[in-house]
Amino acid sequence: MRVFSSKYTFDYSWEEVSTANWRKYCPWNDKSTHVIAVDTLSREVDPATGILRTERLITCTQSAPAWVVALLGGSNTSHVYETSYVSPAEKRVSMCSTNLTWANILRVRETVIYQPDLSASSPGHERTEFVQDARITALCGGWQKIRTKIEEASIERFGENARRGREGFEAVLEMSRRVFGEEKKREQAAMK
Repeated sequence: MRVFSSKYTFDYSWEEVSTANWRKYCPWNDKSTHVIAVDTLSREVDPATGILRTERLITCTQSAPAWVVALLGGSNTSHVYETSYVSPAEKRVSMCSTNLTWANILRVRETVIYQPDLSASSPGHERTEFVQDARITALCGGWQKIRTKIEEASIERFGENARRGREGFEAVLEMSRRVFGEEKKREQAAMK
């Protein structure tokens, strides 16, 4: 098993980040062109806690190394199952995703948490902490060298994708702030 961990602070409030999270794979994000579809399987709010629980299926084109596709077969489409929990009371978004494609050969389990970064925020300038953790396990039986090679290649690719994902989400956050700001100005002008 290999572990990828990353921590980052977005220069946006938790409200902005948690709202823009649902637009992460939109046309504003030119870094997520590999995402073909995001289907919401279920969404419900727990009446006792106010926590929104959402299950989604994310369909992507995958760019697995040619040697992996040749060895394992398959297509260039992959599926990821994601469960998220949004707690407005705690100001916390928790997401857990697992690959469905090639899950019998490679298991990827990613967790992501967005929460206010109180140490880096000040009045009028709130920031949001992003913590990402992925555990990648190749399930190749007793072939340690092959398992190690697959895990190393996968963790390297995951890190590259994580960096691009943050860059793309920054673009979504920037566009969301601009668009919502313009809309707010229009509404204020209409009320005068």
